[in-house]
Amino acid sequence: MNVTRVEVIRRSLKGLCPNCARPTLFREGRMFKVNETCSHCGLKIENGDGAFLGPFVINYGITVAVFVVPAVVACWTGKLGIVPAVAIAGGGAFLAPLFLYRLSWSLWLGVYYYFLLDNLPANREGRPEDDQ
Repeated sequence: MNVTRVEVIRRSLKGLCPNCARPTLFREGRMFKVNETCSHCGLKIENGDGAFLGPFVINYGITVAVFVVPAVVACWTGKLGIVPAVAIAGGGAFLAPLFLYRLSWSLWLGVYYYFLLDNLPANREGRPEDDQ
């Protein structure tokens, strides 16, 4: 195998293509526009309808775990008033997804190819294609 699981995770944390390690996941100059394929190696980034669900779940999970749950627990235990708790939870729920958008896409690709390592083009070179 050319690309190992450790390399896939390392690349996803850096926001790089899991196949060729180039920063080609997003369109140049566009914060929120994901490329359909890597412009260098051709890896499909958006694998059809529903491809956004993985990044959505990662983004949502991080936002809830970091902002909403701590604010609710702090309010419930009396360490934080309801107004500051709502401000923290609401502000975090609005702003965090904007800042985590790119990371969530990269992490999703990392998770996807961590488990399906043989689907990376770099790991299929020299092997016959499946008849599926």
